[in-house]
Amino acid sequence: MPLPSGYRGGRRHRHTYGYREARAVTEKDIWGYREDAGHDSGIDLVGYKVEATDGHIGKVDKHSADFRSSHIVVDTGVWIFGKHVLLPAGTIERIDTAEEKVYLGLTKEQIKNAPDYDEAKYAGEPNFMDRFGHYYGQSHM
Repeated sequence: MPLPSGYRGGRRHRHTYGYREARAVTEKDIWGYREDAGHDSGIDLVGYKVEATDGHIGKVDKHSADFRSSHIVVDTGVWIFGKHVLLPAGTIERIDTAEEKVYLGLTKEQIKNAPDYDEAKYAGEPNFMDRFGHYYGQSHM
């Protein structure tokens, strides 16, 4: 499922997917934190609650701030039967360190339809992040 036309993250480019129109963020934006998101390189986001535009979806299980590969892995818990999803940092609208919450610019439906993240399955696979980048409208690197 492509990004919604109302997606507010980063610079936008128009793409047409059949009858649906979507906007995708640039590669720089999708794998890096927005300047106004409130990300501080010294903060570990593991354990933070994660909120989609339409409600709570889980907690941050893993966090990477690697250059051009920044992302979080969210454990959706019972909401989607323990599914883990990898979300590029550019999908994060804002981080509230006081409440320990991460707010996304994605809906629950978009996250539910995102590719599963299985660390054991992708270990050692050099291009596994491309699978996630394609879902969000940008390849990795």
